[in-house]
Amino acid sequence: MAGRYEGVTIHESAYVDEPVRIGRGTRIWHFVHILKDCDIGEGCSIGQNVMIGPAVRVGNRCKIQNNVSLYNGVELEDDVFCGPSAVFTNVLNPRAAVERKSEFRRTVVRRGATIGANATIVCGHELGPYCFIGAGAVVTGDVPAHALMLGVPARPAGWMSRHGERLGADLVCPASGERYRLRSSGSGLELIEKA
Repeated sequence: MAGRYEGVTIHESAYVDEPVRIGRGTRIWHFVHILKDCDIGEGCSIGQNVMIGPAVRVGNRCKIQNNVSLYNGVELEDDVFCGPSAVFTNVLNPRAAVERKSEFRRTVVRRGATIGANATIVCGHELGPYCFIGAGAVVTGDVPAHALMLGVPARPAGWMSRHGERLGADLVCPASGERYRLRSSGSGLELIEKA
């Protein structure tokens, strides 16, 4: 199967339906199922027992850890990290006896976001660039850029740099020296000075 996708590593236990696009350098591990019409970028790592699709877009250099399902309506931009067993819902009020496939809501995870292990992302929301969702948190609304979200339901608990470092009151990254400021729109932080 990997021969159909130049420069892609696909474990023999994985299933890849057709048609899909998989970028060079992507690695697909044990027991993965990628459904039709997915678009997966370059340099991704897709861990054991992951299900993607149908019609899901995954950007470049994303890391999707074990036991994550990305349903129709989920979109990951570049450099997104999904921790083990992170959960994405696709409808707000599921019932086994009620068909709700026409009610799937779009969930967009912006560039550089991190979603911790066992976190739940309720559908229909946007996770801002470089936000950081703590392990076990339950996201029930939009998340601002660079926000650190913790708890059930998830609440703002501070700010994170592009490098994944918690920012102090000065909004300077301790690892890189990059400086940030609050956006006037109230939609999170923006980078104002690179190191």
